Amino acid sequence: MNLTHLRRGWQFAGECLLPVAVAVPLVADLFCAPDSDALDLAAVIVGSLALVDWRRAPLVPLLVTTACMLVHALHAPAGLSAALPVLVSVFAAARAGHQLLAALAGVVFLGAGPAMSPAAVSSHPGHEFVETTGLLLGWFIAAGLVGVVIRLRQTCLRKAEQDSVDTERAREEGARWRADHERLRIARELHHSLTHNISVIKVQAGVAVHLARKRGEEVPAALLAIQEASGDAMRELGATQHVLHDPR
Repeated sequence: MNLTHLRRGWQFAGECLLPVAVAVPLVADLFCAPDSDALDLAAVIVGSLALVDWRRAPLVPLLVTTACMLVHALHAPAGLSAALPVLVSVFAAARAGHQLLAALAGVVFLGAGPAMSPAAVSSHPGHEFVETTGLLLGWFIAAGLVGVVIRLRQTCLRKAEQDSVDTERAREEGARWRADHERLRIARELHHSLTHNISVIKVQAGVAVHLARKRGEEVPAALLAIQEASGDAMRELGATQHVLHDPR
């Protein structure tokens, strides 16, 4: 239980630190950009803080970060760091199984983001512009692929764990069946051997008692004890057989 709480604590701390780690370089770029204002700062902060929920609700950060970073990229000259929140949200969405929406967000951002903004086109003419766009495209493809690979790995791990549980359950059921089978075998052996022998003793003792009484002789106490003990043994054996056939 302590290890579970510790793991959850580290996970929560990581979720809280991720928006801060993403927001720091973006805010630093804003202070270096002369045309940035409060709108850019708000877009950067909101887009970064949306990443807090990237595990539980990955589509919310995908929508919020894409919208906020597009506003920032189209409002003021933005560097490649503006794509960082969107990259994280694309990775989270692909990891959660929303590959189509992640690809759509990447296309929208690349179509109108920092590489395609008028400021970027004018400041990166020719091959530099192509290299910048290709670099961003490669980042988005890599983020989506990593998310998909992690999702497939988690699916395989869950399947392996379920298979292990099923195998253990089948092993336990097999062991229970073998125990029941052995119990029934013992019950049959008791029925075929002990029941027969004790019944013979009981019948013989009963015949001896009957003959003694018929002749008017006193029945020996030992013979009566044998007759009574054989009857008790038959009853106890019947109870034992019942337990062996039905252990509940």
